[in-house]
Amino acid sequence: VRPDLKLEKDESRDLLVRIRYRQPLQEATLVERGNHVYILFKEPQRGITSGQFAAFYSKDELIGSGVIG
Repeated sequence: VRPDLKLEKDESRDLLVRIRYRQPLQEATLVERGNHVYILFKEPQRGITSGQFAAFYSKDELIGSGVIG
């Protein structure tokens, strides 16, 4: 994650997330808990698989990514 946007302990942030190539950006909230970041999508997502990447956007700027575990 871009250093100035890193989540602090127990912080959350509304962002846009993409989990598939060319998928429209999805509204979601990222929540930091312990050593993990959780993605809470506003709409249900289908077929999310461990090992996929999630890309995090602020408007149209890519600010970070992570492997779904």
